[in-house]
Amino acid sequence: MMDLRRLALVVVTVTAMVVGEFGSGCLGNVLTLNVKRKFAGRGKNLSAMRAHDMRRHGRLLSSINVDLPLGGSGHPSEAGLYFAQIGLGNPSEDFYVQVDTGSDILWVNCAGCDKCPTKSDLGLGLTLYDPKRSSTSRLIYCDQDFCTSTYDGPLPGCKPSLQCQYNVVYGDGSSTAGYFVKDDIQLEQVIGNLQSKSTNGTVVFGCGARQSGELGSSTEALDGILGFGQANSSVISQLAASGKVKRMFAHCLDNDVGGGIFAIGEVVSPKVKTTPMVPNQAHYNVVMKEIEVGDTLLRLPSDVFDSGDQKGTIVDSGTTLAYLPSAIYEPLIAEILSSQPDVKLHSLEDQFTCFQHMENVDNGFPTVKFHFEGSLTLTIYPHEYLFQIREDIWCFGWQNSGMQSKDGKDMILLGDLVLSNKLVVYDVENQTIGWTEYNCSSSIKVRDESSGAVYSVGAHDIVSGSSLIGGSLTLFSMIIALLHSCIA
Repeated sequence: MMDLRRLALVVVTVTAMVVGEFGSGCLGNVLTLNVKRKFAGRGKNLSAMRAHDMRRHGRLLSSINVDLPLGGSGHPSEAGLYFAQIGLGNPSEDFYVQVDTGSDILWVNCAGCDKCPTKSDLGLGLTLYDPKRSSTSRLIYCDQDFCTSTYDGPLPGCKPSLQCQYNVVYGDGSSTAGYFVKDDIQLEQVIGNLQSKSTNGTVVFGCGARQSGELGSSTEALDGILGFGQANSSVISQLAASGKVKRMFAHCLDNDVGGGIFAIGEVVSPKVKTTPMVPNQAHYNVVMKEIEVGDTLLRLPSDVFDSGDQKGTIVDSGTTLAYLPSAIYEPLIAEILSSQPDVKLHSLEDQFTCFQHMENVDNGFPTVKFHFEGSLTLTIYPHEYLFQIREDIWCFGWQNSGMQSKDGKDMILLGDLVLSNKLVVYDVENQTIGWTEYNCSSSIKVRDESSGAVYSVGAHDIVSGSSLIGGSLTLFSMIIALLHSCIA
């Protein structure tokens, strides 16, 4: 297994904050990005899915906190990730980028790139961004404000003619390097209930000149990553810095139909209860207090929910499974199985605990409840923590993080397995996260602060003409509710 501490020590050799700005023209109240599921189909290899999770854990623990993509399907056997189609440049060209709640920049592969993927096994046509083809592109130099602010001063050896560069090394050993440019970005502006139109803004983003590892592989190749983390350089922070939004967003991942909703802005319906985020963490961490299996409260060590430097429980909609330390995993599994003493367990691919069961799992296994600070409960039903790989074979989606590596053994991480079919609301402004069970194929309501108008934002499950491994692309929209009035 990977040494997660080694991965955690990987650093950025050169990086820069991304400063986004939208022009003086009004962008309206709500924007949308079409977001498609990256993988689909029950035929996906389980080892590949698990390896994907482990790569993501390495990236999660890297010092630059990069590559925590927005999740898709909660079924581990369908291992869904989601990506957005955005337009960049003038004239605009389409790019497919991972929607990433852990990354803090937008970057895409660029013309002349070394070892950038030229094809994708996802059935997508890849595009290289070329600043020379866009009439609105501008290079960013090391003496400009957003670059110098990253280092609290000018970079050593900086001259006005030197470009502001970045070099991000991820925890799995893959990397991206390049330079920053400013150019137009095309988004979808919502102009009414379930209605939208195209609109342009301007953003600074990374122009990828060199990729390595998985980022250069055709297996999971996309055009880049759309950062959506907490740092000032993320997309949500860029929009907030422009005075157009508050740092509030929500996602609702449909585990049954596919697709769902992603919204930036104040969600007014449905209402959710919240729990505080752990302060001073790079990711979205919350404090778990207790675990209940059926009517039984697990007896656990008092310090088991404090995972050292990565304090609290990480809410990661981009990881498929749920990872628990041995001190939680073992009593949890034992208590779940106490209601089924005749079940015979076997190991699949040396990593999944599986069993044969012909009946409805919701009738034979207990519900699990995670209790968080602030009296917020996350309820996980058997059909959500168990996944079916054959008509009569079920496997546990819980994973023992104590078996991953000596340094990742205390990790508590909740992925799509437990987040699907729930509206999850992130209020970064007030440092809270909340959720409620919800039909993610329906719609939610967001409010424009300046006008008080409330818009319905619907889920999308639009079949694309492209195809993926074992299935078709699933589409949902990312909705951006602009909270402040435009300044002409």
